Amino acid sequence: MDSVKISVVVCVYNEELNIDPLIAQIDQAMKGIDYEIIYVDDGSTDDTLKKLKSNPHPRLRTVELRKNYGQSSALAAGIEEAKGEFTVTLDGDLQNDPSDIPMMLKMAEENSWDVVAGVRAKRKDGMFLRLIPSKIANSIIRKLSGIRMKDYGCTLKVFRSEIAKDMGLYGELHRFIPVLASLEGAKITQIDVKHHARQFGTSKYGINRTFKVMSDLILMLFLKRYMQKPMHLFGTIGLFAFSLGIVINMYLLVLKFLGQDIWGKPLLFAGALFIIFGIQLVTIGIVVEIQMRTYYESQDKTPYRIRTIHKANAKEAFID
Repeated sequence: MDSVKISVVVCVYNEELNIDPLIAQIDQAMKGIDYEIIYVDDGSTDDTLKKLKSNPHPRLRTVELRKNYGQSSALAAGIEEAKGEFTVTLDGDLQNDPSDIPMMLKMAEENSWDVVAGVRAKRKDGMFLRLIPSKIANSIIRKLSGIRMKDYGCTLKVFRSEIAKDMGLYGELHRFIPVLASLEGAKITQIDVKHHARQFGTSKYGINRTFKVMSDLILMLFLKRYMQKPMHLFGTIGLFAFSLGIVINMYLLVLKFLGQDIWGKPLLFAGALFIIFGIQLVTIGIVVEIQMRTYYESQDKTPYRIRTIHKANAKEAFID
């Protein structure tokens, strides 16, 4: 299967009872579409892997990870193995509905969207442990990232595969896939999709997820705003701190000339600390700038992405 239309990537951890029903649902939804199913077993400790190995579906491939790496790493492994023109990510707990995939694929093809993200319009989850924390996290991410997605947590998404493969998923960044895709210049849209209550197994998420989202959001904001210009962040704050320290020390110097004893004053230590802090931040900015230059040049990467080159009296040359 060297090339297919769509690759359906499903990451699972201890979902043995959901394996066969979901594969059957995917098979039914993909009628008439050339597709493959890629399951990534993220170090399951139950019979999930056994179920996958015993399933005879001819389009099924299973990626077995050595241990439990987490959803982001598992998604990255599945996306890397995908051979389709489009890649679909799907939860393995039967809460996403594969019947939405053809509709999302049609949107991507007809309107040249790079990412079509699902929105769980009628979400079937617990109010206090899932819905409320999710709404809070979604609201904060929207305001700080500037990307107006209704539902960052919905796994059901359709990508053009070149975008999916370039996102650089690691850590816990699967929650910020729209932000990562936007960094690659992707055109993103969203659409309501069906959502079902979990039938088998237990949820892997809890209230602590909200705090993880907040810590990862800091990284996302840096990547979005300052990845190509880190000196604008560190240098600006550093120069402000350095200038503030100079002003404080100049003020204390004037007091010294006026005969006042400034030794031991908290303001003296504050001025010295601001100067040192400012110098450190500027130095960090220079080092990070050098690292970013190395990152791009060593891998022959460019700090831009070309979508299309338009030629007069000729067909468009698509780069993506």
